[in-house]
Amino acid sequence: MLEIFNPLIITSILPLVGLVFLLVTPKTDVQSCRIITLNTCCLTFISSLFIWICFDQNSSYFQFYKTFNWSSQLNLYYIIGVDGISVFFILLTTFLTILCILVSWAGIKNYVKEYLICFLFLEFLLIQVFSVLDILLFYIYFESVLMPMFLIIGIWGSRERKIRAAYQFFLYTLIGSLLMLISLVLIYFNAGTTDLQILWGFSFTELQQVFFWLAFFASFSVKIPMVPFHIWLPEAHAEAPTAGSVILAGVLLKMGGYGFLRFSIPLFPLATLYFTPMIYTLSLVAAVYASFTTLRQVDLKKIIAYSSVAHMGFVTIGIFTLNIQGVEGSIILMLSHGLVSSALFLCVGILYDRYKTRILKYYSGLVQVMPLFVIFFFFFSFCNIGFPGTSSFIGELLVLTGSFQSNAFLTFITSFSIILSACYSIWLLNRLSFGFLKLTYLRTFQDVSRREFLMLSPLVLIILWMGLAPNYFLNEIHFSVNNLLEHLSNY
Repeated sequence: MLEIFNPLIITSILPLVGLVFLLVTPKTDVQSCRIITLNTCCLTFISSLFIWICFDQNSSYFQFYKTFNWSSQLNLYYIIGVDGISVFFILLTTFLTILCILVSWAGIKNYVKEYLICFLFLEFLLIQVFSVLDILLFYIYFESVLMPMFLIIGIWGSRERKIRAAYQFFLYTLIGSLLMLISLVLIYFNAGTTDLQILWGFSFTELQQVFFWLAFFASFSVKIPMVPFHIWLPEAHAEAPTAGSVILAGVLLKMGGYGFLRFSIPLFPLATLYFTPMIYTLSLVAAVYASFTTLRQVDLKKIIAYSSVAHMGFVTIGIFTLNIQGVEGSIILMLSHGLVSSALFLCVGILYDRYKTRILKYYSGLVQVMPLFVIFFFFFSFCNIGFPGTSSFIGELLVLTGSFQSNAFLTFITSFSIILSACYSIWLLNRLSFGFLKLTYLRTFQDVSRREFLMLSPLVLIILWMGLAPNYFLNEIHFSVNNLLEHLSNY
């Protein structure tokens, strides 16, 4: 029965089915286009829930595994499957895509059909990124994500520099991946296959591991992004529409961390151990430097964008602690950041839709006219700090526990970045919400609408669920992380 109704295959196909319906719908019938896209995204999310429901948490093997013959002569196969590491990234993708469609419901007025096509295509690509088990196919989908995101930023961006930001995003991430493409060709000719599970058992020489690891690092470090490869991110966020910022911060930044976990660590364990001090150094610089840079930003989106760089520095520290607590904490922190940063970008989008500015100095005293909005923003700001009871707290606590086992001094410096995150988050909350009301020239103020309330409320519930009952998530992850770290046991 599971072979016929494989939830992973259904989840992968549904966005393409929605695309077909969308393509045959007249572009003048905007409402039908929106309804088709929203229904497709909801069905895809429900289907992805069945991946979690049917997932066996006591197994470290890939589940819902399916192989399609691509080219038997060249030993190339289309292989999909999920483990505890990838299942939640698929859920995050399908959930946030729904929010992206809802937040764009009234805000996008030009080329609506094309905009919705981009998002459905992007959802399909992201699901494939987190489910394919062939490194060549992973690279194809990993880079294909650039196309719809480039269009979303360049066409539907909110300001005049959107074309520059789109090209900057495209070129940074594409150039960073060229070395990865070269390494994939060399791996194929060396091992005779691109099947990930076969390559896990293949022994590369020390020199090969070092070269391949650096090639993969060049791609993944730009996607995370790590300092100094982060320049494209604040600009892309500032120019992208709200939905573009949500999917960029919520899912696209996680592809780099996922790539480290799925490919770099198990395929090149010796090189991973060799370059771990370099990762620690870059991650600490990112966490501290980005936090200080956040304090001096005046654009609301750039504040959240630079804080994302700091948080992803925390994530890479957790990944390269190479112990159970650190790696599990990094996965939880990536999921948490995907929810919290998306929520903060949604809040900024709500303000921009009403007042057409994101410059912080024009805002003050919003609690007087938008109390419900301030309650939501207050909650998400404290989540961004890692307040106890929230998902970020669990992730940061596990990362610190793992890093302490590896390096006590590293843990001390990393903890300093948490203090800085409290500084910029509380300062932003205070300047935005309290004090004298500056937007007095406006005759009317509108608090959170029903649609916006329905977007933000599930995020609150999921963040609290992850923070108060993390074992629902950790139990699914544990065996897969343990299997991942076994590749390092001989070194």
